[in-house]
Amino acid sequence: MDIKDVKKIVTHLHLDGSIDIELAKKYAKEDGYDLTDDEIVKELQVDKGCHNLNDYLEKFTLPCSLLQTKERLESTTYALFRKLYLENVIYAEIRFAPIKHQEKGLNLDEVITSVIKGMEKAKAEFDILGGIILCCMRDSSKDDNLKIVKYAKKYLNKGVLAVDLAGAEGLYETKNFKYIFDLCKNLNIPYTIHAGEADGVSSISSALDFGTKRLGHGIRCIEDKEILKRIINEKILLEICPTSNFQTEAVKGEHPLEYLYSNGVLISINTDNDTVSNINITEEYRNVLNNTNLTIKDLIKCNYNSIPYLFTTDEIKDKLKMIIEKETFV
Repeated sequence: MDIKDVKKIVTHLHLDGSIDIELAKKYAKEDGYDLTDDEIVKELQVDKGCHNLNDYLEKFTLPCSLLQTKERLESTTYALFRKLYLENVIYAEIRFAPIKHQEKGLNLDEVITSVIKGMEKAKAEFDILGGIILCCMRDSSKDDNLKIVKYAKKYLNKGVLAVDLAGAEGLYETKNFKYIFDLCKNLNIPYTIHAGEADGVSSISSALDFGTKRLGHGIRCIEDKEILKRIINEKILLEICPTSNFQTEAVKGEHPLEYLYSNGVLISINTDNDTVSNINITEEYRNVLNNTNLTIKDLIKCNYNSIPYLFTTDEIKDKLKMIIEKETFV
């Protein structure tokens, strides 16, 4: 079986960081940016000058500034789901920060419903399932973050699946955001948390204390035996993004994903941001195969093992299990 034929599940992918480059060029020209096509691409993708997460996050400036209308949010979401379908993705959870798309007067209802509309249009046309995760941001005010949680409740099971905490982890400690997840628990909203990428063990520990069953990245758990044991014992899913981890220098040298997988940690392989990282999920899988001892069967097993952790219905989980079981035994 070729890797492109594997049925894939995506648990960690940012909308704005995966904007279609041709759409971005179109939007930039419409907005009067005095940039060549090559310059626009340079603004969207990291290069060798990226040495940490803060450098990496600079590449979100242009796409966020472009995605400030209902039409563009819808079209960009549609294009991303279509792209994923063409890469044999059968289920995807796409995340974004609604608060970042209000610079031209859109209210949060307009922002969120536009993204949902783009997703639903794609799902109606293509054989792909999924939903939206709303990101609270580390650099946002407490009021704004609580507002996002309340909007997640408003649209829960109407396109929105869960809440996330994203942003500059090294500058804003995870322990300071307990209020987000206290409200999520009170409102019965599922959540995942970026932790263990730009910050280390303390960030992971805080996220686990908040009750998350999924960690965005989480790879720095290898720095502490006790936290690694806790992740294994509590059966936490790590949403791992290898290419992104190298670019942010969260990982230097050998990526720990093979070690984690071999030691019983549940992992899901993702790209983080297709455009920022200049990667797609098929190439990400291929890189894993070329640089580790993992096999295609292992990657299929990672997908299968991630299904119980998806923010979706039992009916859809059962459907996904059947699809993957038909593909190969796991």
